[in-house]
Amino acid sequence: MKKLLFSLSVCTMVSSLGHAQNFYDRSTVQTIEIFFAASNWDAQLDALASTTEDYLLADSVRINGVTYDSVGVKYKGNSSYNANNNKNPIHIELDHVHGSYDYQGYTDVKLQNGYQDPSMIREVLSYAILEQYMDCPKANFANVYINGTLRGLYSNAESINDKFNGDHYYTSDGSFFKCNPIGGAGPGASGNPDLAYIDADSSSYANGYELKSDYGWNDLVSLIDTLNNHFSEIDQNLDVDRALWMLAFNNVLVNLDSYSGAFRQNYYLYKDLNDRFIPTVWDLNMSFGGFPGGTGSGSYVATSLDPMSNSTSTIHPLIVKLLGDPMYKRMYMAHIRTIVQENFDASEFLTTANALRTTIDASVQADPYKFYTYTQFQNGLSTAVSGGGPMGSSIPGVQALMDARATFFGTNTNYTYSTPVISAVTPSNATPTYGETITITATCSNETTVYLGTRGEHPLRFDRVQMYDDGAHNDGAAGDHVYGASITINNVLVEYYVYAENAQAGIFSPQRAEHEYYSLNVTLVLPAIGDVLINEIMASNSNTAYDSNGENDDWIELYNTTSNALDLSGLYLSDDAANFPKWLIPTGTSINAHDVLVIWTDEDSEQSGLHTNFKLSAAGEEIFLSNGTATMIYDDVVFGVQTTDISYARCPDGGTFSFVNPTFDELNNCILSVNESELPLAIRVYPVPTAGNVFIQSEEEGSLAIQVVDLQGRIVYETTESTATIEIPSTNWQSGWYQIRAISASGKQTSVPFVKK
Repeated sequence: MKKLLFSLSVCTMVSSLGHAQNFYDRSTVQTIEIFFAASNWDAQLDALASTTEDYLLADSVRINGVTYDSVGVKYKGNSSYNANNNKNPIHIELDHVHGSYDYQGYTDVKLQNGYQDPSMIREVLSYAILEQYMDCPKANFANVYINGTLRGLYSNAESINDKFNGDHYYTSDGSFFKCNPIGGAGPGASGNPDLAYIDADSSSYANGYELKSDYGWNDLVSLIDTLNNHFSEIDQNLDVDRALWMLAFNNVLVNLDSYSGAFRQNYYLYKDLNDRFIPTVWDLNMSFGGFPGGTGSGSYVATSLDPMSNSTSTIHPLIVKLLGDPMYKRMYMAHIRTIVQENFDASEFLTTANALRTTIDASVQADPYKFYTYTQFQNGLSTAVSGGGPMGSSIPGVQALMDARATFFGTNTNYTYSTPVISAVTPSNATPTYGETITITATCSNETTVYLGTRGEHPLRFDRVQMYDDGAHNDGAAGDHVYGASITINNVLVEYYVYAENAQAGIFSPQRAEHEYYSLNVTLVLPAIGDVLINEIMASNSNTAYDSNGENDDWIELYNTTSNALDLSGLYLSDDAANFPKWLIPTGTSINAHDVLVIWTDEDSEQSGLHTNFKLSAAGEEIFLSNGTATMIYDDVVFGVQTTDISYARCPDGGTFSFVNPTFDELNNCILSVNESELPLAIRVYPVPTAGNVFIQSEEEGSLAIQVVDLQGRIVYETTESTATIEIPSTNWQSGWYQIRAISASGKQTSVPFVKK
């Protein structure tokens, strides 16, 4: 598990305007300024690029007016980097020294220099198309200045890292690989990320893949072994649908600086919570036919690149195996048709392309080190540049290429097969209740087989089952081309799609499935008092659990005591008796019957998922679950000083609190007790809050030394007593928050908050 480094250093906020625009908003050009102390910064960056590939420390980097000191900067890229360039690709690492630095949550900035792209929009336009079909980086543009001098316009693509994996795949601690050869691709490369099986020794793959997680080589070898030697099990190791979308995208856009090209590179693999590797596309600056390296399987013409390209290759096992499976081939061609029909048949992509060109026009004119002339940029959609690229190759005009591609597909046999039609997809109840069994029907034509894909939670994989037109599956009359399948609603969410095929072609509904899908609104029960409780508290987390961004923050668990799924929308969590509506549980949040729900208490509500706007105190405090007022409090838990990585949990679930080893995101295991000598002093303070005196009870033998301090740290009362119940006269104290500090004769101590009304 990768842990993120934190620092108490705080970046200097030069301008509050820096966060007014989204860092990856495609309608704006970002401003990034880099400041080096040394005047020979370029020579130093070149030296590092040719040796250690390490970062050069910049005095500061300013992004849209927000300044960060001591930032790592290096040149990146393979063919797009050249020591003779005045404008090289750049990687900025904001948290290189100060682990707390980020801009709008992003720590890494990846900047591409416009190499091999007269249009200047290839990368950003490609991601804008790809995001319709699979998870991918956001991308836009930035003007980059170094030591006050404009270096030019760059494309700015989101880094694929722990944050990306957490945001899209819901975990960040899985096996994670960058699939680029170590030392660079091309002739003479020491390895290739081609997914070809070598042997069972993980070291045999070390030159072809870069490990980005703390572990994972055995997982990668298992994937490669399954793909090549046990293909019938591939769906257990690989998210096949996303792999098909990747290959379809690469083919349609002639993106050959990819797995689909000669070097089989520029993608990432991440093993998600379903134990399947997910491919993520990366590095699209040479998309739309800009890559001079070819397919790796002989000569080709970009305008007529066949969708079956490399299907018989000796060096592309992923393509060979997937397209060699009849169903996967039909699904792949369905994805090809969707991309072509939605973007290129009527040149719909031009709306986005022209908007991008308008956004960057002035910046292109001002760019002092662009690889092409402004006239070539203006003609970049319609006109090929012959011999004008950095490698002397011909680069097609984007629109000219894709218009020709659309025409070609209209004559391609695999593309023009007669597809099924799915004219209606209908649930028998669009608002089912939890536990209800419903039927989903699909009305089709020109089909032979129909399937239903369903899942009960968004991060989970779809399970695909066959639908039937036999009159026995709530599908109407047998043979009427209405297919049915029943599902039981045993989760708070249902997402689904339909896939139909005949002997030659397939089609999805919705057509962007599995990336898009239909969903059902499950009718949930609103909780009553006692239905949902605070079940476990971790206020000093070192390594019990990590959130999706790899941070070991504190957390609490809620527990559903009932046999029904509950809707938690509109409930509030707070650690302040004077502010019950401190953090609103988001609309749509629910909890399954007799299940738990984790909420991160990390004061980081900008992160995706459930993250509160307050942190827990390891010194102890009080937590409220309410409707936002004192009139309906679902639970109120007071806890004292916490021991690191020991949770305060109800045992059994919904029962009495005690100190146990944590059971993160699971029902509590009360057998996992802890050594009592390692625990803080256990005392009971009541009533809380109080309008009168407060009482302290302890089973500890001997005397207790008591101090009461106010918010300013002033001691307002102290005593030492040996009685089982100690009464503290607090009637005349001012209203507010106080803390009781207690030390036993054996040296145990604790600190417990309470509120005086």
